[in-house]
Amino acid sequence: MTRQQLVQPLSSAQLIDRSLGWVAAAPVLAQILGSLFNIWYNATYVQPVLTAAQLAVFWQTVKLFNGVVYPIGVGLWIWSVWSLRRPWLGLYAHQPVSTAEFIQTQRRVINLPWFGGAIAGVLWFLCIPVFLLALAQAPGEINPRIWFDLPVSFVIAGLIAITHGFFLVELSSQRLLYPHFFQETRPFQVPGAFPLSLRWRSVLFALCGGVCPIVSLLLLSLAPHDDIKQDVWFAIAVGGLGIIFNLSSAWMVEQLVIEPIKLLQRTAAAVTHGNLNIRLEVSRADEFGPLINEFNQMVAQLQENRILQETFGRHVGELAAIQILRRDPSLGGMEQELTILFADLRNFTQRCSTLAPQEVVALLNLFLTDMVEIVERQYDGMVNKFLGDGFMALFGVGSSGDHHGTQAVEAALAMQVSLAKINDRLEREGKQTLSMGIGIHTGRAVVGSIGSNRRMEYTAIGDAVNVAARVESLTKVVGQPLLVTQATQKVLPARILTDALPPQWVKGKAVPLRIFAVKNPGLDSETTVNVG
Repeated sequence: MTRQQLVQPLSSAQLIDRSLGWVAAAPVLAQILGSLFNIWYNATYVQPVLTAAQLAVFWQTVKLFNGVVYPIGVGLWIWSVWSLRRPWLGLYAHQPVSTAEFIQTQRRVINLPWFGGAIAGVLWFLCIPVFLLALAQAPGEINPRIWFDLPVSFVIAGLIAITHGFFLVELSSQRLLYPHFFQETRPFQVPGAFPLSLRWRSVLFALCGGVCPIVSLLLLSLAPHDDIKQDVWFAIAVGGLGIIFNLSSAWMVEQLVIEPIKLLQRTAAAVTHGNLNIRLEVSRADEFGPLINEFNQMVAQLQENRILQETFGRHVGELAAIQILRRDPSLGGMEQELTILFADLRNFTQRCSTLAPQEVVALLNLFLTDMVEIVERQYDGMVNKFLGDGFMALFGVGSSGDHHGTQAVEAALAMQVSLAKINDRLEREGKQTLSMGIGIHTGRAVVGSIGSNRRMEYTAIGDAVNVAARVESLTKVVGQPLLVTQATQKVLPARILTDALPPQWVKGKAVPLRIFAVKNPGLDSETTVNVG
């Protein structure tokens, strides 16, 4: 028999039985700890003051209680856990179930720690009247210490067992039951459930880890016994148990409170670093439930915004999309100094008349892909709009720096180099090459959302934009592929070489416009630039 044959996967029923078995066994350790404390306390302070006849009645009561009452409590607890087996099997089998019945099952899953705590509380605190009444019927006079020490032993042991059992059941339920019963809904949304709040959780943690041992020590001091030496050793032992209970409480605090916080912290860090596909798959019925749900919704919204920005950015430009999403997208704009670049392919309209539409689109995409990459990725510009066979780009939008003129010219130089490479490719394919004219001007313009309430466009308007467009048209007049105005030329560093050209008259200006041709050191002497 092979190893794979020995290790068979669990069936649905086996998985359910194992999970329910772990949940049912969760409070056992807490009950054993409480019982050991109770036995130790009674053996130290209760049994020594009982007569032989009274001790016989005491042990007879122990047997009767453990043989009759205790099994009833255990049976009720097992029934409350195993009653979840049928609806759980129905979930696996995809059996139809009414909404009311399913909500009732979810409510029982959330309230399971309360069922266990209530059963354990009844069993522990019922011991007080049962044992006191039994001893009251025993022959002989009862030592007055019994009326104090016996209830103390059951109260302290019961509080230890109930609180620790509550948290262990809650922890096991969250890990073994919640992932199956809350796949479509959230535990905190179930009506009629009573999850333990974080405030009361801290109270119970303090109760089981600190109050119980301290109260037991105080009660010992209030009820002096004959054997002082025995009291001292018992007090030391109780203090040691208090330390153990505090450590166990700290572990449960970590599992139920600290661990979700750490998980939130790790997930938030992942989101900060750009991972928006992550989600918190933790089901909680307390305050962590809405917090985790809101966190997941926030990440989902961020993911939608990223998709929106990426999609939006493909249409209006990535930088424009960022500017629009950051600011109020209402009508209006902000005046600022920026540099405007116009680029245009020469004689492209005439060329289109001899090409199929698919070829025209492919050629334009080839040209614009490289140009947009240079403007936006390499030189922080914004391709604001496409103008058929050209485009307008803005530099300095949203920036307080004064280097946008240099960025625009360097982008134009890189565009010329890229166009030369595109032409090399077209020549190898036996196709006609492209020629381009670029005009650049620096000035003040209004940048923002312009249009109507139903249709808006993010763009720049103003005289500076008009001048840049006129300068681009002058490239055909003066026979230079790259022209800048004096406003741009005066902010350029010395490494960018320019030649002054005769002033040119342009529409809308009362005086001739001073322009400069920019030399491109990236093009070798054999490379010619056709300006059309």
